[in-house]
Amino acid sequence: MPNIRSASLIVVICTLAGLVLIGESAEAQKTKGKSRAALTKQLMKGIVSANCAQLKKAVDADQPNWEEISLRAALINEAGHFLMDDGRCPDDKWANAAKALQTDSAVILAATEKMDSAAAKAAFARLTLDGCGACHKAHRK
Repeated sequence: MPNIRSASLIVVICTLAGLVLIGESAEAQKTKGKSRAALTKQLMKGIVSANCAQLKKAVDADQPNWEEISLRAALINEAGHFLMDDGRCPDDKWANAAKALQTDSAVILAATEKMDSAAAKAAFARLTLDGCGACHKAHRK
């Protein structure tokens, strides 16, 4: 019996150690990709947040600048893709938020073609709630 208990204890310890390592790996993925130099926080500040702020101004303007809206929405759409690349995605909440960036920014791009301010504003509201907001709620410290 002592051998079975010892073996069971070793299995439990190894399992717990593995879970800790997996948790640390997921944390590392949120801060930096596996092979690219940019930290996720740098991409967020320099690309996502900067373009989101400019997109909000453009969408909320009395006279929407459709070229500006299109540019910012396209860059946010690309961000939805690169936030999934290079091992950055730690979980489903992150993946769903990145997908929301892709989907809602594509709706904004379609609204620019029609010059539909109401559709662009509605899609921007969904983008910030389902994309930015959902991910930040789960991952931002």
